[in-house]
Amino acid sequence: MSGGEGFVRAAALGELEADTPKRVELEGVPVALVRTEGEVFAINDICSHANVSLSEGEVDDCQIECWLHGSSFDLRTGKPSGLPATRPVPVYPVRIEGDGPDAAVLVSVTQES
Repeated sequence: MSGGEGFVRAAALGELEADTPKRVELEGVPVALVRTEGEVFAINDICSHANVSLSEGEVDDCQIECWLHGSSFDLRTGKPSGLPATRPVPVYPVRIEGDGPDAAVLVSVTQES
C-alpha cells in the first residue's frame, strides 16, 4: 500500500510495542520503527559507527542505543548523543493513516526529515 509522496506502508500501529524497536525493510532500506512518547519514529537501522542493527538496541527518552558499543541516537534527528558514534543516521518522515491498532504506519525513505 502506498500513501503517496513516496510514503509506503511499514506496519500497522498495533504491531509496534511501546519502546520496542521493530526492523522493517522499505524499498531496500533497513529501518527501525519505534513507538515512544506517543509518537512513531523511523530511523535508519544501521549504526553509523559499527554497521550493526539499531533495532536490536534499547529505547529510552526518545533515544535508541546501539547494543554493541553503547552509542545513542536521537529518534527525532538521528544525531548521536555520545561516543563512539560521531555521525548521525538518517531519520525518515512518518504518517499515520486511520485509527486504532489497524492504522497504517507510512514511512518515506526517499526523503529524510
